[in-house]
Amino acid sequence: MAQQRALPQSKETLLQSYNKRLKDDVKSIMDNFTEIIKTAKIEDETQVSRATQGEQDNYEMHVRAANIVRAGESLMKLVSDLKQFLILNDFPSVNEAIDQRNQQLRALQEECDRKLIALRDEVSIDLYELEEEYYSSRGRSASQCTEEVAARDPTPAKLGVYYH
Repeated sequence: MAQQRALPQSKETLLQSYNKRLKDDVKSIMDNFTEIIKTAKIEDETQVSRATQGEQDNYEMHVRAANIVRAGESLMKLVSDLKQFLILNDFPSVNEAIDQRNQQLRALQEECDRKLIALRDEVSIDLYELEEEYYSSRGRSASQCTEEVAARDPTPAKLGVYYH
């Protein structure tokens, strides 16, 4: 965004909630991972037997791993929500894209109009010349046409070929 816009209060609140969710989920992942690492350390003898302590640690690691997965899924949902928010609320960029496409299509239209006008002019000139030739040749006889053709291209006259 080139310029910073003031968001309505509801959008600002929504963005703050997204930010809070992000921080909470990342903190949850970090805390649970740290606790898994702590649990993995072998401690000295305690009042609880090693087998019982191992089962308790195993259970705690499973719970913490599930918490990490939940926080990861929550982050994925947050990304989806942010994309949806951006798509639904980013009217300036949508309008800018529409304006750019409009400009491209207008330029294409102007180019096509120029080409059509040039083609029309060429066809008009050619049609005028053809009409002039047609109407001027209607009043002449075949021998006059032959003489004109011979005057333009004397080759057939040299060969003794005449068109009648």
